[in-house]
Amino acid sequence: MSIFTGSGVALVTPFKNNVIDYTALKKLIQWHLEAGTDAIICCGTTGEASTLSAIEKKDIVRFTVETVEGKVPVIAGAGTNNTSESVKLAKEYADAGANGLLVVTPYYNKATQTGLRRHYETIADTTSLPVILYSVKSRTGLNIDPDTVISLSRHPNIVGIKEASSNISQIAEIASYIEKCKADDNNISFDLYSGNDDQTIPIMSLGGIGCISTVANIIPAEYHLMTSLWLQGRHADAVKMQLAMLPLIKTLFREVNPIPVKAALNMMNLIEREYRMPLCDPSNETMYLVYSEMVRYGIKM
Repeated sequence: MSIFTGSGVALVTPFKNNVIDYTALKKLIQWHLEAGTDAIICCGTTGEASTLSAIEKKDIVRFTVETVEGKVPVIAGAGTNNTSESVKLAKEYADAGANGLLVVTPYYNKATQTGLRRHYETIADTTSLPVILYSVKSRTGLNIDPDTVISLSRHPNIVGIKEASSNISQIAEIASYIEKCKADDNNISFDLYSGNDDQTIPIMSLGGIGCISTVANIIPAEYHLMTSLWLQGRHADAVKMQLAMLPLIKTLFREVNPIPVKAALNMMNLIEREYRMPLCDPSNETMYLVYSEMVRYGIKM
């Protein structure tokens, strides 16, 4: 069974005076629930997980679970470049009540594809939570090759992949395998999620069942609607929404994520514009372009 379908938000982590701003975090989560967001993904790339301590991560997951109150799944980022640390996080997130794990490929030390399989299998072997693989070579320097994805999909606890490789041929190969599994009815349940906002509908057209989105941080209702339209078979309407979003998406990725999207949320009076180093404030040009594009799109500020 799928963890979720539709629009999952890769939620930012709001800070105030360099500590987690739980007041703002609660406000964000409640806003997403009201807007129809289908899943909350915390402690990921957009959540600045690399600068959160293990204690902070567990506290964020527990707080998110308590705030959500079971209305939507809470998926926690457990990816590190240390397999034993990821195993530890997975256990702590299960204790905190998470519904699933998002596990990015190891970074810096990277791995061979054999090492990558062993990394994911070790994590999946030691948790009862379903695991979503996360392939984003642009940030980690390591791709999950299709053959590796296919091998890992046979593990009962590995249930899907967030595909952010930008390689549509690779994504199509994975999608083709998933379709074959369904046709053969071989009891392998494995789902495809878009990890790039500008490819949400293209990936869903290949059989993806949703997205884990950065831009959904500022337009949650629109992202939920777009994915819902596609799943309902209203493909032309969903494509129209995707194309209308492209300039906003491009602007929100003109500097390293989540710098622009947190600036946008600050313009909406939802969070402080605060980051943890080495991330820093956006340039004046980026601030102007983000504001201008938000006005063009019709976002209230």
